[in-house]
Amino acid sequence: MSIAIVWLRRDLRLADNPALRAALEAHEQVLPVFIHHAPDEEQPWSSGAATNWWLHHSLKALAQSIAQAGGSLILRAGDTLAELRSLVKSTGATAVYWNRLYEPAVIARDRQIKQALREDGLIAESRNAALWFEPWELQTGGKEPYRVFTPFWRNAEGRLREQLAQGRAPLAAVRKLKSLAKPAESLALEDLQLLPKIGWDQHFYTAWTPGESGAQAQLGRFLKAPVGSYLAQRDLPAVDAVSQLSPHLHFGEISPMQIAAAIEQLLAENHAAGVRKNAEGFLRQIAWREFGHHLLFHFPQTPTAPLNPRFAEFEWRSKNAYASDLRAWQRGETGIPIVDAGMRQLWQTGWMHNRVRMLVASVLTKNLLIPWTEGAAWFWDTLVDADLANNTLGWQWVAGCGADAAPYFRIFNPVLQGFKFDSAGDYVRRWVPELAQLPASAIHAPWDAEQQVLQHAGIKLGSDYPNPIVDLRETRARALEAYDRVKK
Repeated sequence: MSIAIVWLRRDLRLADNPALRAALEAHEQVLPVFIHHAPDEEQPWSSGAATNWWLHHSLKALAQSIAQAGGSLILRAGDTLAELRSLVKSTGATAVYWNRLYEPAVIARDRQIKQALREDGLIAESRNAALWFEPWELQTGGKEPYRVFTPFWRNAEGRLREQLAQGRAPLAAVRKLKSLAKPAESLALEDLQLLPKIGWDQHFYTAWTPGESGAQAQLGRFLKAPVGSYLAQRDLPAVDAVSQLSPHLHFGEISPMQIAAAIEQLLAENHAAGVRKNAEGFLRQIAWREFGHHLLFHFPQTPTAPLNPRFAEFEWRSKNAYASDLRAWQRGETGIPIVDAGMRQLWQTGWMHNRVRMLVASVLTKNLLIPWTEGAAWFWDTLVDADLANNTLGWQWVAGCGADAAPYFRIFNPVLQGFKFDSAGDYVRRWVPELAQLPASAIHAPWDAEQQVLQHAGIKLGSDYPNPIVDLRETRARALEAYDRVKK
């Protein structure tokens, strides 16, 4: 009897899973396996604490789905190649299938594993399950990788529309699996020790439903109502107007092809111009994720080095000088309300609204002159959707040193941004409750409020809520001077 191992990583779903489908079509029995790899295999980008929380619950949901289909999810931990070889030996498997990932260390590790398994005489094959297009499939007219999003999206959108018109569709969900006569040895999920020992994750449970069914429910909720007002409301952090699919996408609980197909179905059923415009605007954001993976594949140095080499000489403050400011930023204690709201939302829920991500990143890199890599590292550990490609792209975009970057002179003013996108102050009131009694006219700049307004709200700056750790105007000028030196 032909047995194949399907090595699962960040493709934790039964629908639209190319590796799983290929194994089922070629072999009589399939063994789904997840290996919690040794920490050094993906250094320095092993999973952060928040993503480990998500992984635990996603694996739990996947194991239940596999059991309902008649199979069992095998859990292992340690050196990936050694564990795969051990499973091959104990089960008699003749093939290993998996879906590709695109981080530099993972690409190198997977290439070695594929070669070693083939030398062992096994079938070893990988598929694309995470992207619309492989990073090497889209090129400029000059056969170069893209560095600017708009032409990348123009190319990707055209190809995607063409393929959808030709019938490209997500693979159907696997409904039936057959367990091995002799079950393979497996760890218990708790043995992987993915959950925190200190209960900082309490709010995660009310904010998220990890797993494939949770991803589908989230997509359905978004397409049913908010998508119709997506473009008008996506920048309003107090409004539930964005999809919040990013962690589901990161763990492969849903594929970008499933999202594209769902949008096509929506547009086939609803011909309103407004719905089409909003749906296509959302699809463009999924393409931004594709662009991040395209860049990471072609420029693997970018998680730690600027894509624009001129910025390697940028004059950041020294670590000793910025250490206390970094801690204040991480804790949501900068004295700048919308920044603190975002950082506290991040800590409590493992997620932050995208508009606010730009604001907190701008304050860190431009007003505080703290290296973007410090912010990227903090996001990596605290975001449930921490994705190396998108994290790198986003931070370099705000810092002005990456592909398609914001102009170096664009320095977001968090006060003006707060009044524009959180005009009633509801977002700040939710996450910075000590300011809840301030009127909307004062909530984004309490230091400018009259004393009687502060007293009426029960706030004493420097005691109940910190004074700003920086002067936004002065530090803006300082940042522009530093960027001008790099430009010249």
